Amino acid sequence: MELMHTKKQNTDNAGMSAQKYIDVEEIKNDIVVLKNRSLRAVLLVSSINFDLKSSDEQEAIIGGYQNFLNSLDFPVQIMISSKKLDIDPYISLLDKKRRMQTNELMRMQITEYSNFIKSLTEVSQIMTKQFYLVVPFYPIENLEKGFLDSVMNLFNPKDQILETIEVFETHKNQLWQRVDQVASGLGALGVRSTVLKTEELIELLYSSYNPSVYTSTTIKDLDMLEVE
Repeated sequence: MELMHTKKQNTDNAGMSAQKYIDVEEIKNDIVVLKNRSLRAVLLVSSINFDLKSSDEQEAIIGGYQNFLNSLDFPVQIMISSKKLDIDPYISLLDKKRRMQTNELMRMQITEYSNFIKSLTEVSQIMTKQFYLVVPFYPIENLEKGFLDSVMNLFNPKDQILETIEVFETHKNQLWQRVDQVASGLGALGVRSTVLKTEELIELLYSSYNPSVYTSTTIKDLDMLEVE
């Protein structure tokens, strides 16, 4: 029992050692709070197949994107997540549809399509990409607060907690104003966006710091496929 306890303690210490190198303090209210108290919101955005656009459409997109960037008075971060697609669940779904199909011609077509997908995955990797845009907010420190304020906070922890909550709500509202501005600008370009919720943010961060666990993803949207 002592050996098991020691092993668990070492594992916990290793986890704590790794966490100190991560800038994230907590995730709440669909917002990532960093250790420096700055905030981050993450939008999942759609993509545009630029190569399929006409020359005029391409120029319009470039001009619109330039105007969008010029309209921002704060930095944004673009992140791309690329994962190998696990095609097996989709093949199983096709087989189920084929068995349920009473039309022989449709059964043959489903079989041919399923075989085509299998052969395609044998010669190339099918990848799915997701695009994210990170919107930041950096709070301005109150330089007037000094040592005396810090001492007073020790004797009035309740007031400090209320002040912290109020400050967070203020910063959160300012962050959402930026998010609305970004979403509106992207919408003008024909790019859809949605804000990641708390659970989705946790999953995104976990998969980013544990890539070996999330080496592949199951098929959800055929429009997101890319052959490499």
